[in-house]
Amino acid sequence: MRKLNTMEDFQRDICYRVLVREDESIELTASMRDRFHDVDLRVVVDGATLAIREAGVTFSKSPSIHCGVVAKRLDGLLGVVIGPGLSRALNAALGGEQGCGNLRTLLLGLLPLALNVKAAAGIDDEDEMLDTIHRHLQGTCGGYPLDVKDGAHSAG
Repeated sequence: MRKLNTMEDFQRDICYRVLVREDESIELTASMRDRFHDVDLRVVVDGATLAIREAGVTFSKSPSIHCGVVAKRLDGLLGVVIGPGLSRALNAALGGEQGCGNLRTLLLGLLPLALNVKAAAGIDDEDEMLDTIHRHLQGTCGGYPLDVKDGAHSAG
């Protein structure tokens, strides 16, 4: 049997968590674990405006001693509002030779969760929450088409 190189049998685990804090701010955390990375990312967003108030990252393990240098680039996200233009802001802050594609990927999956939190504010019923999120996010992706009415979240 041919011996596999380290990328031919590779697993990467990404985990996202959202928590609304006592002051109504939204704390978003992400972790990425694989053979080469152990990264924890934390972002705090204003619950009313969805503006990024804090952002930080810890590289407990990385493929290069230089990876941690990108942490200071997260300051470029302070004040950015989660919504239209977010991808451009992430590319501006974390793109190029001084940036980090892995952090951009984590943030692109993590930050939009704040939109769901805001859309579902005050709703306890899961079906009602999904309908409300659907209405708020219509037209933002294939999962929320513009021409589908309430209740379209269920597959059955």
